[in-house]
Amino acid sequence: MKKIILLLLLISTSAFAQNFKEVPLSTSIRNVTVFLQGAQISREGTVQIPAGNSVLLLEGLSPHINDKSVQVSADGDFTILSVNHKQNFLNERQKNEKIDSIQNLISSLELQLSESKSRLEILQEKQSLLDKNKNLGGTNSGASLSQLREAINFYDEQLTDIKNEEIQTQIEIRELTERKSRLEKQISDVSREENLPSGQIEIRIEADNATRGEFTVNYLVANAGWFPNYDIRVEDIDNPLQLQYKADVYQNTGVDWDNVKLKFSNGNPNESGVAPELSTWYLNFARNTIFRPSINGAIDHSVRTVTGVVLDENNLPLPGTNVVVKGSSVGTQTDFDGNYQLTLPNNAERLVFSFVGMQTKEMPIISSRMDVKLEADSQALEEVVVTGYGGELQGSVAGVRIRGASSLPQSKQITTTAVENQTTVEFEVEKPYSIKSNGEKLAIELNEYAIETNYEYYAVPKLEKDAFLIARIINWDQYNLLEGEANLFFEDAFVGRTVLDAKSLSDTLNISLGRDRNIVIGRTKVDQYSKERFIGTNRIDSREFKILVRNKKSQPIQLTLFDQIPVSAIGDIEVEVTEHSGGKLGEKTGEVKWQLSLDPQQQKELILGYEVKYPRRERVVLE
Repeated sequence: MKKIILLLLLISTSAFAQNFKEVPLSTSIRNVTVFLQGAQISREGTVQIPAGNSVLLLEGLSPHINDKSVQVSADGDFTILSVNHKQNFLNERQKNEKIDSIQNLISSLELQLSESKSRLEILQEKQSLLDKNKNLGGTNSGASLSQLREAINFYDEQLTDIKNEEIQTQIEIRELTERKSRLEKQISDVSREENLPSGQIEIRIEADNATRGEFTVNYLVANAGWFPNYDIRVEDIDNPLQLQYKADVYQNTGVDWDNVKLKFSNGNPNESGVAPELSTWYLNFARNTIFRPSINGAIDHSVRTVTGVVLDENNLPLPGTNVVVKGSSVGTQTDFDGNYQLTLPNNAERLVFSFVGMQTKEMPIISSRMDVKLEADSQALEEVVVTGYGGELQGSVAGVRIRGASSLPQSKQITTTAVENQTTVEFEVEKPYSIKSNGEKLAIELNEYAIETNYEYYAVPKLEKDAFLIARIINWDQYNLLEGEANLFFEDAFVGRTVLDAKSLSDTLNISLGRDRNIVIGRTKVDQYSKERFIGTNRIDSREFKILVRNKKSQPIQLTLFDQIPVSAIGDIEVEVTEHSGGKLGEKTGEVKWQLSLDPQQQKELILGYEVKYPRRERVVLE
């Protein structure tokens, strides 16, 4: 039995102006392929088809379908004439019922709040009444000792009961207020989607006799995706690195995924664990130098971690907002209160904020705190009707795929568009999952590896006084890793977060495992050798720095240490290295590299010195 896939064409035609019998086609989601942005949905269903012309209706679909991506394949003795994708603006997908249900819960909470507040007022009046009757026996006669004792016991007992009940009532009021606030935020989220239509697909068919048809419908939807995430564990530097590969998946498509098979396609502590990198330092005259301080709109590459809150136009939090580093697969989502935290890869420049029903916003990374307000997207979804050619196929036709076999008669179908899959690796999860359409993240483990690793310490004291432990993985391409955030665990302790740089073109993948405080590094300028002198028409500036490194650990270490000297950008400036303690000098970049072996408690001293000669009438910035 042959199976043919019909691709959609954006062509309108009057060939189907005849009457069609409407037949509902009930389908369920069987498989979902989740891309870094977007997901491909695969639905399956069976229906009895009457003789003659019929239109099969798939309703209640996501409003975020890419209409050009719809594919329909079927088995049965009938001909598919066309496939139409529409937006049904009359179906609000029971949004009003959901809002009414939430509003009823809020009304119930408001009644409980009112009762609790009333009880609090009664308790305060009760205490006031006790306070007014403290005076025993009037002003001229005193109370007996027994009366005084009884009065004290009575006052103590009553006041204790009042205070205890008052505390409990205040706790109830706080809890009820928090629950009411959550429900109000939920209403805000539901109301934002209230005007979204539901997706609908019409399949027009022709059958000579009543028959049964088996259908598979595939399409792409927006507002879904996944972020690569990792747990990197190192017991000690004598054991392999344990890498757990996870997918943080989310979906806000408007339709729940119930018990579906998932595939993931790679078609992306407050202190950062990302090791710094040097960039070439070009030296020029001051008049030719442009200084760019970090002001509004200027990108600050020194930022390693960004935190903030995302709000809507009413200053309400937007939970489930996607926050992605532009041009990478590094991203996260906001929590219930709209807060987010994201560790940045090196050279990150812009963040992209997106949420269903809101305008996507792109912002330069200008500081470690970036609060964002998103505005509602006023552009209405337009109804799209996509119609294909009808007719039967004769022989081999270009653009038609024939595959598979079935006990049912051949289905005669025409293909009009195809979904292009530009990814190379897919992760298939054996266990079915259910994911609600609420934008919340669900962490799914994809794989776990024990990787033989070379460990080495790395330091750039000009930028950071700490040493970073680097794991160097050879032949890492076999693991199909993507750029993403990673949680670092060293010696059974959480040590921070870093970014796994899977974009590297090197044969060795370097993973920064965070800072090691047991390696002490200092870099100071030696004033007596940092001076200025004149020879003829030239000025000569000298600089010298002393770098001290001490290994306080109980085991020997290998440390790669970097520093730099300036590189001349023009011929009138000459740079000469006077001392670099045996370091390897990069002539073009000015980078100086030392490979150090340090025994436990050993300390080493390095000297880096250079001279810069340039015309005395000019000025060069060396600090």
